[in-house]
This record gives sequence, C-alpha cells and structure tokens, in this order.
Amino acid sequence: MEKRNTFSGKIGFVLAAAGSAVGLGNLWRFPYLAAKYGGGIFLLVYLILAVTFGFVLMVTEIAIGRKTRLSPLAAFGALSSKWNWLGKLATFVPVLIFPYYCLIGGWVTKYTAAMLTESAAAAADSYFGSYVSATGEPLVWFAVFLAITMLVVVFGVNKGIEKLSKVLMPLLLIITVALSVYIVSRPGSAPGVRYYLMPDFGNLSFKTVLAALGQLFYSMSLAMGIMITYGSYLSKEEKIEKSARQIEIFDTVIALLAGLMIIPAVFEFSGGDKEALSSGPSLMFETLPKVFNSMPAGKTVGTLFFFLVLFAALTSSVSILEAIVSGLIDSFKMKRLTATALVSAYGLALGTVCSLGFGIWSDFTIIGMSILDFLDFVSNSIFLPLVGMLTCVLVGFVIKPDAVISEVELNGPFRMKHFYIAMVRWIAPVLIFAILVSGILQSLGILKI
Repeated sequence: MEKRNTFSGKIGFVLAAAGSAVGLGNLWRFPYLAAKYGGGIFLLVYLILAVTFGFVLMVTEIAIGRKTRLSPLAAFGALSSKWNWLGKLATFVPVLIFPYYCLIGGWVTKYTAAMLTESAAAAADSYFGSYVSATGEPLVWFAVFLAITMLVVVFGVNKGIEKLSKVLMPLLLIITVALSVYIVSRPGSAPGVRYYLMPDFGNLSFKTVLAALGQLFYSMSLAMGIMITYGSYLSKEEKIEKSARQIEIFDTVIALLAGLMIIPAVFEFSGGDKEALSSGPSLMFETLPKVFNSMPAGKTVGTLFFFLVLFAALTSSVSILEAIVSGLIDSFKMKRLTATALVSAYGLALGTVCSLGFGIWSDFTIIGMSILDFLDFVSNSIFLPLVGMLTCVLVGFVIKPDAVISEVELNGPFRMKHFYIAMVRWIAPVLIFAILVSGILQSLGILKI
C-alpha cells in the first residue's frame, strides 16, 4: 500500500479544497438559480445557509477524513463497522459524476479554444447544438480534458493536486474579480446589479430555501466523499474549524462574483428579460457567447471567462477523480498510477456513451432524459442528499457528535460546538430530507420548483 501523503500546509489544503468546491456549479448553476428565485433574496438565503448548514457538513467531512486517515470507501466502516455500506454509497456518487463532468469539461475546453479563434461563430444559434451532436470532435476535447485531469492525479497530492491548486486558484480569483469589475462598470448593468444584490422579501418562499440548500451541495463539494478524502491528507496540526471557514469564504466569494459577472451582463444584453438566464448548458454555451460578442472587447472578455470556467472545472474534476482513486488505493492496495488509469478508462467509456447520447444515440432516453441528464439526476437529486442525510444520522446518533468534536478540538476549543450538535442531529437531516423528496418529485414532473 502506498504511504498516505499529506498537504504541505494549511494553504495547500485550503486552496485544494476550495478548488474542488469551486466548479461548474458556482459559475453557471448559481447565477441561474439566483436569477430564477428572486436575485437578492436567494443570495441572502444562500449566505445564511452557507455559514450554518454548509459549515456543519464541511467540518463533519473534513474531521471524518482526518480522524480515520482513510478515503470515504473505508472511513465510514472505520467509524462504525455496521455503516461500512455508507462508504460504498458515498464513493458511488463521484463514480457517477466523473464521466459526465469531464465531458462537460471537454465542452468548456472547446469553447475556450473557440473564443480565441472564432468567437463570432461561437455566438451563432446553431453552434452549440451542432458541436454536441457531432460524433468525433466532442470526444476529442473530452479526451483532452480527461487526460489533463488524469495527469494531475497521477502526480499525487503534493506534486499534482496541491501544485495545481496553488497556481490556478489565485489566477481564478484574479480573473473573476477583473471580469466582475468590468461588467458591473458597464453602462446598462445597474438594473441587473440591483436585482442580484437587493433582497425582495416578497420573493421569499420555501422553494427559495430548498433551491439555495440544494445549491450548497454543488457549490461546496459536499456528500461526494471529496472533503473526506482531502481531510484524510490534512495534518493533525491544522485547525479544522478555521480551515472550513476559509474554504467556505473562498467558495462563496467566487459564487457571488460569478453572479455579478453573469446576471448584469445578460440583463443588459436581453433588455432585462430574466428568461434569458435559462438553465444549464444553454446559459453558458449559447447565451453568454452572444453576450460577449455584443460588448466592446468581447473576444478578450469571453476568452478570459472560459479560461476561468476551465480552471474551475479542472480543479473540481481532479478532486472527483482523487476521491475514487484514494478509495481504490486504500481498499485494494493499488498503485496510484494503476488506480488512476483504471478509473480514467471507465470515465472515458461512460463519458463517450453520454456524448453519443446527444448525437447518434439521441433517440435513446431513460425516463424521458438523455443519458447525461439521467446520470445527473440520479447523482445530484438522489445520492448527494441521501449521503448527506445519512452522514448526519451516523454522526448525530450512532458514533455521536463528540467523535467529530474531539477531532476538531485537537487544536483548540470548537467555538460552535453546541450549534454543531443541534444542526447535525436535528436541523440538517430534516432539511436534507426535504431536498431529497422535492428533487425526486421535481424531476418526475410531480412538483414544480
């Protein structure tokens, strides 16, 4: 078995964990949900949930990782032998997500290149549809993105993940701030800025809370086994509570700035039409290229934006792959290269199936969904909240909160101890259960959210 590496220090851990958290969910899903659920009021609810609910789950997962020094595949069994199955369930989430996440990463890689070479063509209505429905080109860009992800993970924790994060995360922050300042300072952006930043309590509803809570899983890499994996590489000398806060702040700042980049720009482009902030691929790959094409220095702005998204997608795909690879190393004593190659080959195979689901296999659907959409539904609407809820039950009632608290208090008092106990035992499981039920009902068309 390979010797378990550790991050060289707190900065390396925080940047790597923040890099995992900052991904596609921050840069297109967050702005879309903010626009759909009332702008400023969604923002306010999200911030409240991030510093309470998100903090509790983040601390829990990091502490479990550091306490056991194991990947999620083995960590839950080390805490309670009867709950070993939860480790398998937690590892199944990144196994489902990895192939299609890298496929979307390939789309981002393609658009980054397109913004450099043919930005006007990329703004055409048919550009994205023609690209994803093709057979060969999407697979080439997918393979490029997957190969980069694989290479980083092969180099391991210090030479791969930590080094990448120390370079990309500061760059990502600089580009995000620069683009946000540029877009907010443009004439015509004020209505979009007001809508995004000013809470209107008339728009507050239970749906807003559920949407914001669901976004936390995407934004903060929770219930995917990633924070447990990264926590297992964290030195016993570092303070978990402080590190969790720093990861949370970095991730939330990027999400807030993403909204400040996208919402005012699309508002200005569309004349204030909120419908222009549509969900998913159509926002990033269809609407935004048109927005960039319509503004001064649009080619430069668009190129920088897609580089930003590419950096975010890459740091997240690396963490997803690492969560799986770490489990294979821990449980099956594999060498890192062998485990990484095995998972990458699987990712390439299933990702190819997802890609062809938009082209020659587009007639094939599962409960009315494309292959990619179905995998996204199963992982994000069912398994993410399920793993999150069961982790709270395990900590709250089986091993008891003191098991986590004692790990946090290795480096000083846990200031939010009593709040943590109430959240992990009662509040968090109930809210996550609400997400689980509403997500399933929504996807089946029974509930409209």
